[in-house]
Amino acid sequence: MARLQRLELKVGAEGTSQKRVSASGNQYRSGVVSDTKFMTADDRSDSVGTFKAFAIAEGILLIILGVLALVFPVIASVWVTGVIAVVFLVGGVVGWISNLARSKRMGRWICFWRLVVSTLFIVAGASMISNFRSPADAAEQVATLSLAIGIVFLVEGVVAFFNGLSHSNRPGAGWAIANGVVTFILGLLIVTLKFWGLLWVLGALVGISFLFSGIDLIALSSTIHNDQDPPAAA
Repeated sequence: MARLQRLELKVGAEGTSQKRVSASGNQYRSGVVSDTKFMTADDRSDSVGTFKAFAIAEGILLIILGVLALVFPVIASVWVTGVIAVVFLVGGVVGWISNLARSKRMGRWICFWRLVVSTLFIVAGASMISNFRSPADAAEQVATLSLAIGIVFLVEGVVAFFNGLSHSNRPGAGWAIANGVVTFILGLLIVTLKFWGLLWVLGALVGISFLFSGIDLIALSSTIHNDQDPPAAA
C-alpha cells in the first residue's frame, strides 16, 4: 500500500511539472507572437525604395567625384596623398596604444616589432604632412607615392602571373594570368613616367575607381525590384 501511494504521488508530481512547462511554453510563444512585427508588402516596398534611392544617390556622387578626379588629376593626387598621410599617422598612434594595452598577453619580441612598425607609420605620416607646407614638397611626396604604387603593381603583377600559371589546370586561371600581365604593364608604365607624369597617377587611379564604383551601384539598384529584400550589408 505504501509503495502504491508513493507511485501515485510521483505520477502526480510529474503531471504538475509537465503542466507548468506547457503553460510556460504557451505563455512564451503567445508573448513572442503578439510582440513580433511582421514586415508587410508596403513596408518592404518602402524599404527597397529607400535603399534604391540611397544607392542611386551614392552612385551619382561617386561618378561626379570620379569625373572631377579625372579632369583634375593633380589636385586629386594631392588630396589622396594627404589622406594617406593622415591614415599613416592615426594608424601608428592607434597601433602604439593597442600594442601597449596588449603587451602582457604578447611575447616581448612580438610587442617590440609591432611598436617598431607603428613608429614607422607615425614617422612616415608626420613626415608627409610636414612636407605639405610648400607646393614643391607636396609634389615630391605625390611623385614618390605614385612611384611606390608603380613598384607594388610590378611585384603584384609578377605574383599574379605565376600564381595563375601554377593553377593553369583550374577554371579561371586565364583571367588570373591576364590580370598579372595587365597589372605588370600598368606598373611598368607608372615607374617609367617622368616627374610631372607621376603627379596625375594617383588622381587618375582614384577617378577610375570612383567612376566604375558609381556605375556599379547604379546598375545594382536598377536590378532590384520592389518585391525583393534589399541586399544585406557585407
